[in-house]
Formats: sequence, C-alpha cells, structure tokens
Amino acid sequence: MEETHVIIVGAGPAGLATSACLNLQNISNIVLEREDCCASLWKKRAYDCLKLHLAKQFCELPHMSFPNGTPNYVPRKDFIHYLDNYTSHFRISPCYHRSVEAAFFDRSIGKWRVVVENRLSKEEEVYLGKFLVVACGENSEGFIPRMKGLESFEGEFIHASGYKNGEAFCGKQILVVGSGNSGMEIA
Repeated sequence: MEETHVIIVGAGPAGLATSACLNLQNISNIVLEREDCCASLWKKRAYDCLKLHLAKQFCELPHMSFPNGTPNYVPRKDFIHYLDNYTSHFRISPCYHRSVEAAFFDRSIGKWRVVVENRLSKEEEVYLGKFLVVACGENSEGFIPRMKGLESFEGEFIHASGYKNGEAFCGKQILVVGSGNSGMEIA
C-alpha cells in the first residue's frame, strides 16, 4: 500500500499538468497510467497528420511555453516531444501499466482508496490519498455506433483512433462518417 497526498489517474496532458503544478508546490502526488507511456493517445492512437485544433497559446500546459519556432497549429510529433520534455522538466514519474479497478472514499480513514491491477505483475496494488484527480480523458476508447447494414458490409471500417495515414486506402473509394475535427482532417 502506497500513500500520497494526491492520486492522479491518467498521464495525458491533464494528468501531467496537474502533477507538474503539484510538484512546484512540493505536494506529493502519484500518477497512475494504464498504458506503457505518457500521452498514449497521442503516441499510439493518433493519425500521422494530426495537428492541435487550437492555436498553440491555448494548448500550452502550465509553466512551460512551446519552444520558439513551433508552428501555430502544433503537429502531433511536436506535441509529443513537448509533452515528453514537460514530463522530464517537472520530474513527473508516472506508474505505468496500472489499470484502476476501483476508487472510493474510505470514510473510516478519511482518504481515497484506489485499487489497481499492475498489468505486468498481475498483482493488485492499493494507493491512498487525501485527494483524487481523474484525468483519463473522454477519448480513451473509440466508439463505433451501431448502424443498420454494418454487420453485412464486406469492406473495411475503422474508428479514427485506428487510422494512421492514407497509404492503405490509395485507389479505394472511402467514406468518412462524422464532421468533427478528426473526420474533417482525415477526409
């Protein structure tokens, strides 16, 4: 059992920013991440040509600007580099391969109890903290809605999180469904 002041679930940009701010105030914290790296959505599930959809000044994390010369709309690879530098600069050391199984406030001790599975050792671990920050994001799982006829469709269909680049689709007729940021950029 490990005890800290703040338990942060998720090592994406929000979790990293929270940890950095706490580190600057010398407030003990631990970051639990189910994947094997920070910013896993950016590193593993984003397409190659992805750029931040807002200008860089709106996407900087606290206490660290983008380097001089960074384009106004930051490309994926540059944002990943920024996040890795941010993690190092603020001495954030996430505990990787930790899948949260339960989190609840234990009134008997006045602390949050977070139960995780260490995905490498398969052992259960327990973390205690006065505060709990859930920063695992709204986009951690791709969702393909049920659509009439999809089960009998003989072609390929993928979620935007499985798209890397257009190489595999050269010479094919493609339909992109959805006019959100990803759909518009992929189309």
